[in-house]
Amino acid sequence: MKKTVIFGAGQIGRGFIGDICSSSGYRLVFVDAVKEVVDLLNLRKEYPLWLLSEKKVEKNIRGFKALDFSLLEEVAEEVSEVELVFTAVGANNLASLAPVLAEGIKRKSDRQKGSHINVVICENLLGGSKILREKVEKLLSPARKTYLRKNVGFVETVVSRMVAPIPDIFREKHPLLVTVEPYNILPVAKKDFKGEVPGINGFYPVENIFPYEELKLFVHNLAHAALAYTGFLAGHTFIWECMENKRIYGILEGVLKETREAIMRKHDFDRQEVDDYIADLYSRFRNRALNDTVNRVGRDPLRKMGEKDRIAGAMKLCLRQNIFPGNICFVMAACLCYNYPEDKTALQLQEILSDKGVDYAIKSIALIDDGPVIEKVKAIYKEIKSDSSYFKGA
Repeated sequence: MKKTVIFGAGQIGRGFIGDICSSSGYRLVFVDAVKEVVDLLNLRKEYPLWLLSEKKVEKNIRGFKALDFSLLEEVAEEVSEVELVFTAVGANNLASLAPVLAEGIKRKSDRQKGSHINVVICENLLGGSKILREKVEKLLSPARKTYLRKNVGFVETVVSRMVAPIPDIFREKHPLLVTVEPYNILPVAKKDFKGEVPGINGFYPVENIFPYEELKLFVHNLAHAALAYTGFLAGHTFIWECMENKRIYGILEGVLKETREAIMRKHDFDRQEVDDYIADLYSRFRNRALNDTVNRVGRDPLRKMGEKDRIAGAMKLCLRQNIFPGNICFVMAACLCYNYPEDKTALQLQEILSDKGVDYAIKSIALIDDGPVIEKVKAIYKEIKSDSSYFKGA
């Protein structure tokens, strides 16, 4: 039986990668740093996966083992025995995989000089494959660097499956439960693979992955943020509730009109492909069964308003294409007002605004220097602050 190593046994690792690989006939080797999860996976030998939509589908994923990330020798040995590795550890943890991957590649190159291995990067990180490749390459000898260049692929992807928060009552009964939406399309960079693209259910090989990365970031992620930050100010709990708020929905339509046109001008997308993508997003955002919360989607506003992230990045994309991002200014202003008390970065953002003001935040965090955009964001921010019912129009 074919085997794959999956770094990260969290919601994406188990809820997406584990699902599509298991359904494709692969035996799974999960590697995770949380000992309790590793021990429980090995004890139970299966975990429940619920696909949530109008009709809930319950699956049990079997045929796997789990290893603690600290067992570097065992993990490296597993890497040396496979042709396919996935990462789902979070962008901030990706570099930590370099030593164990380098050791696995060393062993594979010594034993099977003509073999290849593909490392599929499933992180929210533009250029993640380049970052990890460079980290691994630094740890290899000249001869093994040659093997790396010829036989090891570092593959960019665009992960879009949305996960759902699990109520405590279900978590207590099913501690390994993962709840996700049914969406299972994973664009992968065809040119990054060494050898044939593996036959994984959901793989969508594309010649150029970058346009799809921007489509995800500046359409899907931006639209999600628009709903979360305006929805929070309207007093909504769930994303699907935001879709039923006429004022928020109108802003969402305006945001997507701006980014749709900008991304169509920049990239050679088929117009119908983008329209279908947006229509599918509307349907997914309305998924009540997923019960995705505005606070999960909105968390870490400091990062999400950063210079290259979904809000500021989309503004700059529009400006470069001679489109004024008037509706995206609503998203930026709402983000600046996001003060959820259980989100540390939201509180940090409020401290920055209190100490240094809105101008500083826009110019120094988002690195936006366009005068009309800055004035528009500030005007909307002022209106929101003076009217607590600003986004509560039904």
